[in-house]
Amino acid sequence: MSNLERDSSELVIAGGTGAVATATPSGSVAAGGAAAGGRTAPDHTADAGGPVLLLLPRDVPLGGPRAMNVRRTLPQRGRSTIGAWCFIDHYGPDEIVAPNAPEIGSGTASGILPRIVAGAREEAAGGVADGARRGMVVPPHPHTGLQTVSWLFEGEIEHRDSTGSHAAVRPGELNLMTAGRGISHSEVSTPDTRVLHGVQLWLALPDEHRHQTPHFEHHEVPQAPLGGGAIARVFIGTLGAGRNDSAPAGSDGDTVVSAAQVYSPVLGAQIDLPVGATLDLDLDPAFEHGVLVDRGPALVEGVTLARSELGYLGAGRGSIRLENHSRHPARVLLLGGEPFPEQLVMWWNFIGRSHEEVAGWRAQWQSEVIEGADAAGRFGTVAGYPGPALPAPELPTVRLKPRA
Repeated sequence: MSNLERDSSELVIAGGTGAVATATPSGSVAAGGAAAGGRTAPDHTADAGGPVLLLLPRDVPLGGPRAMNVRRTLPQRGRSTIGAWCFIDHYGPDEIVAPNAPEIGSGTASGILPRIVAGAREEAAGGVADGARRGMVVPPHPHTGLQTVSWLFEGEIEHRDSTGSHAAVRPGELNLMTAGRGISHSEVSTPDTRVLHGVQLWLALPDEHRHQTPHFEHHEVPQAPLGGGAIARVFIGTLGAGRNDSAPAGSDGDTVVSAAQVYSPVLGAQIDLPVGATLDLDLDPAFEHGVLVDRGPALVEGVTLARSELGYLGAGRGSIRLENHSRHPARVLLLGGEPFPEQLVMWWNFIGRSHEEVAGWRAQWQSEVIEGADAAGRFGTVAGYPGPALPAPELPTVRLKPRA
């Protein structure tokens, strides 16, 4: 997914506008400046083994006011990374309406063009053509220095990239794209998708791996029981044993390991909690962690988190308690990793280490792809997509600053 924000204050990682608050186990939030949803948001950080740091989402239209909206919790001013995780977009569930336009044939990349045409017709007629109803249509766009992690709860998305990869991702499956020195790709929800619901995540590549040849992986991710009726799908890294509150440690689950290739010590797992569940999970104390609530509310170390809220926990914890006291099943993502030691310059879809590096990549994208100077250049060409690639926004007038 492309970071299509056009507000220049959001294009420099040091200028994020997200809200943070330190929450206590009672669910209250420390006093401070006003934040979304009536929460308050002082600039605090969570000490090792200390309180949960609440990171509130902000709504971001991907490309304009009628575009598909996502809820973004990372990066923001209070925190820019959790381990190597540097970008978290949560979207849906959005109902998708079938386009009121004829199919144009098998050469249209699974009906992308009819949906673009239909959306334009609806907008010209003054109709409702919001991005959620049209689904996801993200044209070819570049990435450097990162891995994209596509994970769905509902729906189907078609991926194409400049390495020649073409794959759909569905619930319970992982699409992992390693951008390395440079790649371009498109993402489009399929014509039969009627509900779209998922997350798009980025992992920053460490310096020694960020200039590698780009590549793509697709994995089916099996369910693993954690005890007490809870279920995990570990799509990145390794998750330790789970246990319910009445069982001895390790008796209800084994270590679960993902087959995905990553380049930092990290964890990414979906955890489903049945009604009334209390789950204790073993953690690597060298990791910091974040818990994103997809379906909630859910309790994290006694703190209630609502849908799309992210709870941050500092390194030094050997376990975490997740609870579901609601009347319906809950679902969270557990993300973690060793604190990322390098400073990052993150702008648009590029992750680099300096202003000059990012500005150079932007110039290459505009020249080689948008102006057509070199179809086989750094970012290559996405075969099979029926429309043009996405031009880069203008660089901000201030110098891009690194952020640890």
